[in-house]
Amino acid sequence: MSIFSPLSPMEPLGLETERLILRRWRKSDFKPFARMNQDPMVMEFFPRRLDAEQTQALIQRIERGFEEHGFGLYAAELKESGAFIGFVGLSVPSFNAHFTPAVEIGWRLASDQWGKGLATEAATEVMRAGFEDFGLTEIVSMTAVNNLRSRRVMEKLGMQTSSEDDFEHPYVPAGPLKKHVLYRKLRP
Repeated sequence: MSIFSPLSPMEPLGLETERLILRRWRKSDFKPFARMNQDPMVMEFFPRRLDAEQTQALIQRIERGFEEHGFGLYAAELKESGAFIGFVGLSVPSFNAHFTPAVEIGWRLASDQWGKGLATEAATEVMRAGFEDFGLTEIVSMTAVNNLRSRRVMEKLGMQTSSEDDFEHPYVPAGPLKKHVLYRKLRP
């Protein structure tokens, strides 16, 4: 069974929540995103912080995802101020694992936006769109086992995990971040 609907790829949709606009990326997003990718708090559960060149390459990969699949990691903007605060969206993992092919929901928000429920708010809408608009049958999410903040968001989304799904992330070097937990949610 395909994880994609017969309609995808389709024209990427922008999404909205009560407090956020989730949209395609703009040139003006680069500087605040590059700052985020240098923030040790934001990047705590990633193997390394990203420099400007790596940040630009990541934005280009994100844009390719929109072109290939019709969805991607949306730039998240506060409705109230128009400020870029990070990303929330869907992507297709580029590695082979026991759960791939798959569509992953993920987020990265500026640390000054944590604790406000924004990741959960945005991810709830992205998950709805994944199932209803893009016809996905399952959405997964993954993080380092010790990333409790992201795990709480996954649980608030109604995602479930099993220790049988834990895996060693192939792109993460040996160390405390290598072991990842996988969460899943099937289309309701």
